[in-house]
Amino acid sequence: MRVWLACFLVLFALAELFDWVKEFTLPLPIYILGGAFLAVASNYDKLFGFYFGHATSQATLEQPLLDDSPSLRISHSVEESQKSEIKS
Repeated sequence: MRVWLACFLVLFALAELFDWVKEFTLPLPIYILGGAFLAVASNYDKLFGFYFGHATSQATLEQPLLDDSPSLRISHSVEESQKSEIKS
């Protein structure tokens, strides 16, 4: 019986909380500030990484990805074919 009473009270509290949150609204400037905060927080390493030296370690991690890009493979193959045409 205690479990049923506890479950009923928890579900009742959640339903009342849901109704209260559904009617709760914030003014537009709060949404704008929240969006700006999320933008800064998601790009924090790009904005402030240069000042703390994190950018150099990330640049070395991203370098192998750039070497394997298809555009570089195409340019290497074009250069190699031009060199082979010049030699022949």
